Amino acid sequence: MTEREIRGLLGDLAAGRLSRRAFVRVMTGLGVTASLANQLAGAAHAQARPAFVPTKRGGGGSLKALWWDAPNMLNPILAVGLKDWNACAIFYEPLVSFDPQGDMVSVLAREVPSVKNGGVAKDGTAVTWKLKPGVLWHDGKPFTAADVVFNWEYAADPATGSPSLGVYRNVKQVEALDPLTAKFTFTQPTPYWLMTAGIIPRHVFLPYKGARSREAPNNNRPVGTGPYRFVDFKPGDLLKAELNPAYHVPHRPFFDTLEVKGGGDAVSAARAVLQTGEYDYAAEVGGVEDDVLQRLETGGKGWVAIAFGGRITHVQLNQTDPWTEVDGERSSVKTVHPFLTDSAVKGALALLVDRAGIQEQLLGRTGRVSANFVDAPERFRSKNIKWEFNVDKANELLDAGGWKRGADGVRARDGKRLKMVFQTATNAAAQKMQAVIKQAATKAGMELELKAVTPSSFYSSDPANPDTYTHFYADLQLITYVMGPPDPERLMRSFTSWEVAAKDNNWQRFNVWRWRSDEYDRMYRAVETEMDPVKRAALFIRMNDLVVQSGILVPIALRAKAAAISKKLRGIQHNAFDVDFWNLAYWYRES
Repeated sequence: MTEREIRGLLGDLAAGRLSRRAFVRVMTGLGVTASLANQLAGAAHAQARPAFVPTKRGGGGSLKALWWDAPNMLNPILAVGLKDWNACAIFYEPLVSFDPQGDMVSVLAREVPSVKNGGVAKDGTAVTWKLKPGVLWHDGKPFTAADVVFNWEYAADPATGSPSLGVYRNVKQVEALDPLTAKFTFTQPTPYWLMTAGIIPRHVFLPYKGARSREAPNNNRPVGTGPYRFVDFKPGDLLKAELNPAYHVPHRPFFDTLEVKGGGDAVSAARAVLQTGEYDYAAEVGGVEDDVLQRLETGGKGWVAIAFGGRITHVQLNQTDPWTEVDGERSSVKTVHPFLTDSAVKGALALLVDRAGIQEQLLGRTGRVSANFVDAPERFRSKNIKWEFNVDKANELLDAGGWKRGADGVRARDGKRLKMVFQTATNAAAQKMQAVIKQAATKAGMELELKAVTPSSFYSSDPANPDTYTHFYADLQLITYVMGPPDPERLMRSFTSWEVAAKDNNWQRFNVWRWRSDEYDRMYRAVETEMDPVKRAALFIRMNDLVVQSGILVPIALRAKAAAISKKLRGIQHNAFDVDFWNLAYWYRES
């Protein structure tokens, strides 16, 4: 990193665009001692601007954001992709959020429950939420504990088809003790009891609980409690919102209107903020090669915010047969992949990913190579897994496994050729990673057919769309999974047998590998009840090791959450542990 870039980081820190912890993390990653990094941070804070204190609501004009991976769904309990969860956050709020340091902060809850304040039972079997008074839905109805109870009933009903069904697997009961108090009782000690999803209104969605969930008109016409109210939505294109005059935080929000434009690509989105200044904010630009981002930053209109949390880019190996249909679905658990369950093939693929080359050529400051699926926070990172790029060793493994080269150079065994469809979402950096992996695989006698799916289709929650990543109608796919909260429990639920994506759950689950392991399920059940944080971290490390060593995926890199931000936009706390709009009510523009 150049001196100019470091000065830029210091400026972002002083202006409040970068948290102290994130600054120290970046600097220590560059080899600077934590002590010196903290000294630099302290000096920057000494020069910081005074905090903005609004005296009225609104008056800020229009906020214009770009989401090149355009949203399609505005119901947070049915959405399966980051693009939709972010759009939902404009309107719907959770009980608590996570700040950039990974600490819980209250939103619709009056306080964060704890053992000390009586909100968490000492044995971990119950959590009581005290709700913020005076909160209104956008239609003027009061937000109450009955809404919290309903959200459990709605998501926990298998007929609803919610991907968050597993969140409530161990919830025995949710009850409204009074209009502003909701109590969750669990079937067992539960260390991870968070409610970080947006809350939807009971009075709007009650008629559509269960099998009619997809018919609700308000799936794309949100009625929330957030700082902005719904105006218009064209899925995959344009979302419009206006100031909520009854928002529960005084003198917030600052902007009168909000426009989120979808479509295009990450590079053009970044350019529209950094170089031309047409837009104020562009999300998810981490897929753009870092050298391109740095060139665009010279335009002087904006800067790129970078933060590392738990995003892991990896190659997934389908454990079922994507080319055979059984009972109306491909990649059915009733089938087995012709060769991706073979240890020689899986071991070879793990050796054919040139992480160092990908880091150097594509990722730069937006990625850190990794052999782990869980790579952050530090206490959950395994020291047992190493990565290696070795085409010769991959060839040796395949030779030993009986995979012989044909006249065309492609290996085969028992009539099965090592020919695979390798898909990802349309994105320049992702597609270049595909090409890097294909080049090495060709040298090992594998034929990879590269496929790119438009992001709006790849991350769609539409059960009729065969191109979604949850359908996984391909042999391999390159994808980034996101660990939002700084705890791996929800991320690692993706490997449990009860999370298998299938036709009977509308492909609304995250175990898209269709991998099943009794040993893994036992460890996951244990981690769900382990109250000792040290023992719990050790369990997650064992789970990570089992998943990686099973060969069902090849981790590539821990990815930064990156956004392009106008130099005039303030109040943003770029946050790797939550959605981009987590503190949207506090954004403002400096004149």
